[in-house]
Amino acid sequence: MSINETASPHLMTAGERRASASLAAIFALRMLGLFLVLPVFALEAARYPGGDDPLRVGLALGIYGLTQALLQIPLGMASDRWGRKRIIQGGLLLFAVGSLVAAWAPTLEWLTVGRALQGAGAISAAVTAFLADVTRDEVRTKAMAMVGISIALTFALSLATAPLLVTVIGLHGLFGLTAALALLGMAVVAWVVPPEPLRLRPPKRASLRSVLLDVRLARLNLGVFVLHAVQLACWVALPALLLQAGLAAHLHGWVYLVAVLAAFVVMGALLFRLERRGFLRAVFLCAIGLIVLAQLGLWWASAGAAPTWLWLLLCLFVFFLGFNTLEASQPSLVSKMASAEQRGAALGVYNTLQSLGFFTGGALGGAVLALWGPGGLFLACAALGLLWLLVAWRMPALPAAPPVHKRSAAP
Repeated sequence: MSINETASPHLMTAGERRASASLAAIFALRMLGLFLVLPVFALEAARYPGGDDPLRVGLALGIYGLTQALLQIPLGMASDRWGRKRIIQGGLLLFAVGSLVAAWAPTLEWLTVGRALQGAGAISAAVTAFLADVTRDEVRTKAMAMVGISIALTFALSLATAPLLVTVIGLHGLFGLTAALALLGMAVVAWVVPPEPLRLRPPKRASLRSVLLDVRLARLNLGVFVLHAVQLACWVALPALLLQAGLAAHLHGWVYLVAVLAAFVVMGALLFRLERRGFLRAVFLCAIGLIVLAQLGLWWASAGAAPTWLWLLLCLFVFFLGFNTLEASQPSLVSKMASAEQRGAALGVYNTLQSLGFFTGGALGGAVLALWGPGGLFLACAALGLLWLLVAWRMPALPAAPPVHKRSAAP
C-alpha cells in the first residue's frame, strides 16, 4: 500500500504514524527535561549565592518563557523559509548548550543565562508545522493529540520523579540529564523522523501581518494564552489544596497521572468520532466550559473547611479532559486555517502566545493568590475562561471530515 493511501481517510498511514510518533517523542524528550526541573527549582536555587532573593530566583525560572516568547515567531518563519529539520536541530542544540551551562553554573546569574539559552531553542512552532506538513487534515487532530499526550504524560511523570531524582543527582545533575535528553532528541530527528516533503519551488515569504490580522487565528491565539495562563496559575495553589486534603507531597504526581490518563481515555473515545461527524465546534466550546467548571470546582473546594482528595481528583479529571481536547484541536485548527507558506509563522504566533500565557499565569497567579487567596485565584481563572468562551462562541461551524471512500491498495 502506498504511504499516502489507506483503506479509510480517517486512519493514519504508516508514514503518518511514524512522523507523529517521532515528532511527539521530540516534544516528550525536550519537555521531560524542562518539567523535571520545575517542581524542585525554587528550593534548589536557594542554595546558590543570592538564592534568598525571590525576585532573582523567579527571574531565573521565568526567563525561559520570555526567550521562548521572543523567538517562536522568528524561528517559525525561518522554518517556512529554510526547512523544518534544520531549525529543529539547531533549536535542540541550543537547548542542550543552555542545559550544560545551567548544569555547570556556579552562581544564580549563570543559572539565569543557562535558562535563557534553553528558552532560545524555541522549536515548538517548527515541530508542529512539520507535523502539519506530513499529515492530512482528516487525521491531523489525532497527530496533535499524540503530541499533547506526550507532553501531559511527561508533566505528570516529572512531578512524580523529580523530588526523588534531585536527592540523588541534585539540580546540576537534572540539568545534565536535560542536556542528554536534548541530544537524544537530535538523534531522533536525524534517524527516525521521516524526510521533509519536497518543495517544488521556493516558498513565498510568510506575511506576519496577514497572520496577525486573521480573526480566526486571533481567536485561537487568545485561547492558547488563556488556557496556559489558567493552567500555570491554578498550579500555584493546587499543591497546597492537596496537602490540606491530607495527601503527602510525594503522592501528588500520581494524582495528576491518574487524572491525565483517565481524561485521555475519554477524549480518545469521543473527540475524533465527533470531529468526523462535524461536531468539532461544539466539542471545542464544551471543552472551554469544562475548564471553567473545573476552576469553579476548585474554588468550591478552597472555600470549604477540608477538601477531599477525591473531589480534587475529579476536578483535575474535568480540567484535563478540557485541556487535552483543546491541546489537540487548537494547533490542528491553526495549521488548517493558515496557508502552507504561512504555517510556521502562524504556529510561531500561536506558540508565542502559549509561552506568554505560561509567563503571565506564573507571574500573576502568585500575585492574585497573595491578594485574594486560593478562592480568588480560582474565580479569576474561571472568569478568564468565561471571557474565552464568549470570544470563541463566534467561531464559525467547522465542516465535517470528508466521507470514507474505500481505495484499493497500491502494489
